[in-house]
Amino acid sequence: MIRILLAEDQHVIRSALVTLLNLEPDLEVVAAVQSGDEAVAAAPAHRPDVAVLDIDMPGTIDGLDAAAEIRARLPGCRTLMLTGYGRPGHLRRALAAQVDGFVLKTAPPEEVTAAIRKVVQGERVLDPSLAVTAWNLADNPLTPREADILRLAAAGAEATEIAAQLFLSAGTVRNYLTAIVAKLNARNRTDAARIATEAGWI
Repeated sequence: MIRILLAEDQHVIRSALVTLLNLEPDLEVVAAVQSGDEAVAAAPAHRPDVAVLDIDMPGTIDGLDAAAEIRARLPGCRTLMLTGYGRPGHLRRALAAQVDGFVLKTAPPEEVTAAIRKVVQGERVLDPSLAVTAWNLADNPLTPREADILRLAAAGAEATEIAAQLFLSAGTVRNYLTAIVAKLNARNRTDAARIATEAGWI
């Protein structure tokens, strides 16, 4: 019997998935929670074979962060990510976090159950519709320093605040931001932050 921890914040979808998975003779949902925080807390208590996690959930950590934390606490637990859409940034973070599978919520039920069985057997699973996206993920054009500055700017920090945190002059920070906007072909720093976030660069 494959023991499953399910994390999905939408009640209707979570209930439907629990019912669907428990209909399979070799699958058992041992815990169903609605946030990444709850998933991390439930994993050691229920010791699942696989954690099936929605990416976008409320709380202090999302599904990808929860997957990394569960992997650290339970190395034998596999992780399968569910998402409503294949954003390049999510896919990049999932691959970097070494999750075992990535499946769209729109996949047929038999594909979801097959993906669970495959990841438990040690295989990596990527929804076929996401394969092209994964192949075409662009390399991050930002240097680590540029990424740090843009991350802080995206959080709402002004040039003077960024300068103080990174021990730079405000003029240097403004020069970095100008270069970042040009490098990403963005309209402004807000647009640059959006581009970098969606691509998974910050």
